[in-house]
Order: sequence, then structure tokens, then C-alpha cells
Amino acid sequence: MSDAATAPPGMMMKPLIEQRGTPVLIGFFAMVVGMFMAVLDIQIVSSSLTQIQAGLSASSAEVSWVQTSYLIAEVVMIPFSGYLSRMLSTRTLFTASAAGFTLASFMCGLSSSIEEMMVWRAVQGFIGGAMIPTTFATSFIVFGTKRRGASTAFVGLVVTLAPTIGPTLGGYITELVSWHWLFFVNVIPGIFVTITVWLTMDIDEPDWGLWKNLDFFGLAMLAVFLGTFQYVLEEGAKNEWFRDAEIRNLAAISVIAGAIFFWRVLTRPNPIVDLSPFANRNFALATVMAFIVGVGLFGITYLLPLYLGRVQQFSSLQIGEWLWVTGIFMFMTAPVVGILSSRVDLRLLGVVGFFFLFLSAWQFQPLTTETGYWDIFIPQALRGMGLMTTMLSVQTMAIQSLSPSQIRGASGLFNLMRNTGGAFGLAVLNTQMTDRINLHWERLREGLTPGNPMVQNFLDGFAARYEQTMPGDGQAAALRVLGQLTYQQATVLAFSDLFYILAAAFVGAALLMVFLDKPVNRLAQEMH
Repeated sequence: MSDAATAPPGMMMKPLIEQRGTPVLIGFFAMVVGMFMAVLDIQIVSSSLTQIQAGLSASSAEVSWVQTSYLIAEVVMIPFSGYLSRMLSTRTLFTASAAGFTLASFMCGLSSSIEEMMVWRAVQGFIGGAMIPTTFATSFIVFGTKRRGASTAFVGLVVTLAPTIGPTLGGYITELVSWHWLFFVNVIPGIFVTITVWLTMDIDEPDWGLWKNLDFFGLAMLAVFLGTFQYVLEEGAKNEWFRDAEIRNLAAISVIAGAIFFWRVLTRPNPIVDLSPFANRNFALATVMAFIVGVGLFGITYLLPLYLGRVQQFSSLQIGEWLWVTGIFMFMTAPVVGILSSRVDLRLLGVVGFFFLFLSAWQFQPLTTETGYWDIFIPQALRGMGLMTTMLSVQTMAIQSLSPSQIRGASGLFNLMRNTGGAFGLAVLNTQMTDRINLHWERLREGLTPGNPMVQNFLDGFAARYEQTMPGDGQAAALRVLGQLTYQQATVLAFSDLFYILAAAFVGAALLMVFLDKPVNRLAQEMH
């Protein structure tokens, strides 16, 4: 079998898309659909957790595991997928992943208890986690240099669009049908992906010799390291971080397991995770920027629905109607960035993208209780353009500077850093949310003294109106309302502070571009 991904360096080879034509193109499209489902399912449940909680008779603490169990399992699979892809072949790994993900999705929809849901969500996340980096790697293997900008833009669009529209789409599905269909919606596309990839993507040979060298102990340490690390990030803010004994213990376990894991992969001839791409300066810096892109991708996707629900009291459907803007502008930006990526220095594109993200975060504040649709239209548009531009430029700079043999493993590392950035960003934002609300509450409360004429006029006026319907309770009711309004204002001010933090992170990422070497397409040089 001729395979451009495994051709000897210097050997002239046509890209696989030119050798195989339409079948490979159809197969790659199916892989992108599978990747879209896997990324979408991270966020699709976020706006419907209340309905899932009621349907499964779960507590508010338990229902958070609908997301947490998926993320923990997925983050373990992503870096391991490169080894599996070489051992099983792209076609076998992706087909098995798509089939397992589809079955797990169906079982999630049938779950009648939170325990069942947690198990199937973990299976769904672990098996589906292989589809994301495998699709990334395949896009670089299948397409030649001339088409790589378009294919990378397409993949980048999908991987950033899916979590952006996840809460919106989830809200619509839950409102129109039920929360069960958040999972059943994957079944038909999943069957299509499974069959299509198996029939069309026979593009490389498995290396069964890797099975004999599989480091099961190293794999166990990887699972413990990343699983506990993800749990600490997810649950730390709720439990006051290291004040909680469980968080302290799991953090210590994560550090120990991580040290053992790194020792194993650095001392074995065929490690389960190839860390050699980090020796490439551009790849290492690009993964740091991918980490920050993850913060922006998942951070704002988390903050905006939370603001609209908590402050504006919007339903899931209303939130979806406000948040479509980012996705539309990502679609509009993708083809432009795809063309520019082959004509403009990728470092410049990256700086422009992070500048858009900075402007977006900066303009999201100051929020108020009266913020309207058009007030956040431009910031959402800038965010869509920024996410698309940064994702494509950073991803391309990271992968194309590597040799073909490093692509599969590097794709997993890149995606791991982006997802870890998202988890880290949410942890920081949740912690800062609590701290900033308390800070602003204390500051606002300092002015709410009985001697303040405005406060007294509010209390007297509200109490007088309330006394007309509930005699004797007017003053107490006025105090309760004043407390609620004060807390609401403290919350709004906290949201504004969080957007300042994100803006600062994007500036830092843009400055990293200075340290990148001029991008060289080593991948094209070695494959042609």
C-alpha cells in the first residue's frame, strides 16, 4: 500500500487525496463529522443540566458529573490515541471509536439513574476522545500543501464551533423534545461515520508489534495522572481548593503519578506517549498558545450563558437565540483564513487572531443588568473571527514543523493542551467568580448604611408599597429586596472582572509570537 504518511523522507509522493480521490475525501468528511460529535458532547449538556438533574432524580452536586466524567475520560484517551493509531491503523481506531461512541451515546439517552449516566458518559468520553486527534493528524497526512490551508481551516472551524454552539443546540433540543435527545441525536450520524470510515480510510498499515511493547503500567499512571488532575481542576473551586482534604490528596496523587508516567515515557524505546515533539521550539510554544486558546474557547462559552441565565434570567432557548453570532462569524472567517494561511506569515495571523480575542473580551465589559442583544453582538463577532484565526494559525505552526512520524502523537498532545487550557481556565474563572462577588458585595455593602438618604428612601418606598398587600412585613421585605439587588450588582461586576482577566491572557499569548521562529513546512519537505 502506498501511503504518504509513511513514505521515506525525500521520496516524491502525491498526496493521498490525489491518489485515491473522492473516496478519501468522503471518508475524511465522515471523520470530521465524528470529531464534531465528540467535541460537541463536551458542552451540549451544559445548558440542560437542570432538566437532566430532574429526570435522573440527582442532586446538584451529582449532576455536574454528567460533564466531569466525560472530560476526565476523554483527557486520558487524547494523548494515548497516537500510539493506538500506529498500532491499530487510522481506519481501525477511528471505526472502533465511532462505533463505541455511538453505542455509549444511545445508552446515555436510556439512562434512568445518575450512576448509569456517569458510567456511560465516561465510556463515551474515553472512546470518543480518540476521534479528535486522529482527525487532526489525518488532515495533515491526506492533503497536500496546496489544499492544507482549506482542510486545516475546515477542521479548525469544526473543533472551535462545536463547543461554541453546544449550549445553544442543547437548549433547543431540550426545549423542543427532551434531554434524552441530546444523546440520541448522535446515533444516526454515528452509524454513518462508522460505516463510511471503514469503507474508505484504508490509508495506513497497523503495527501490531507495538502491542508487545505496550506499557500497561505507564498507561495506568497516565490515567491516574490526568484523571486526578482533571478532577482537581473541575471540583477544586467548589471545595475551596487545598483547604479540602480530598483535593489535597488527589493533587498529591496526580503529582506522584505524573512523575512516574514521565519517567516511563522518557526511558522506554516505544513510549505510549511520544514527547519528542516538545523538543521543537515552535511546537512547544504553539501548545502554550493552544492552552490559552482553550481558556478563551471554553471560558467565554461558559461565562456568557452563565451571565444570561443568572443575571438576565434567560431560558435555555433565549440564551441560544443570543449566542448564535459567534458561530456565524466563524463560518464567515474560515475560508478567508484558509486562503491567507498559505500567503501570509502564520505568526502575523496568530497575532491578529489574539488581538480580535482581546478586543472581544475587553468589549464584553462593563456588563450591566440592562445589557441588550446589540451590546454583545460586536464582541461575539470578534470572538468568532479571533477563535478561527488563532486556531488555524497556531495548529498549523505546531504540526507542520514536525516530521511525518511525529504527527499522530503531536496531534494528541496539541489537543490535550487545548482541552487542559479549557479546564484550567474554568477552574480559575470559577474561583475568581466567587472571590470577586464577595469583594464587590463587601464594597457595595459599605455604602448601604441607614444614614444614606438613597438607601432610606428605597426602603421606605418599597416598604410602603408592600404594606398595602402584606401589612406588617414591609420593612423586612424591603431589606430582602435590597440584599438581592446588591448581590445581583456584585455578580455583574464580577463578570466584568473575569473578562478583564481573559483579555490579559490573550495579550500574553500574542506576545509569545515574538519567540517563534519563522514557520517552515518541514512536513511538506519530507513528504515530497
